[in-house]
Amino acid sequence: MAARNSRKQQQQPRLTGSSSSSKSSSVVGRLSSSVSSASSVGYKLLRGTGKAAWIAGTTFLILVVPLIIEMDREQMLNEMEFQQSNLLGIPAPTLGGAAGFPPTI
Repeated sequence: MAARNSRKQQQQPRLTGSSSSSKSSSVVGRLSSSVSSASSVGYKLLRGTGKAAWIAGTTFLILVVPLIIEMDREQMLNEMEFQQSNLLGIPAPTLGGAAGFPPTI
């Protein structure tokens, strides 16, 4: 009888231990799947953001940089014309009208 009682005591902790280990393994499995799905979503988001940044950067280089360069050239040309007109004594052209005439409003 003492042997039976000791067997029951040995079996009971194993049963509780196995149920707690199955609970912990299901928690670990859920946690693992959550981390896996979160990392997958993060990777996709990062990849999509990188593609969007590449598109925005190349669009800027193709469309905006040449515009900035052309505006700089136009400004330098206007400054050079202004300096030449000052050297020759000719009045500088105004924005609104021909040389020597005031702009019409």
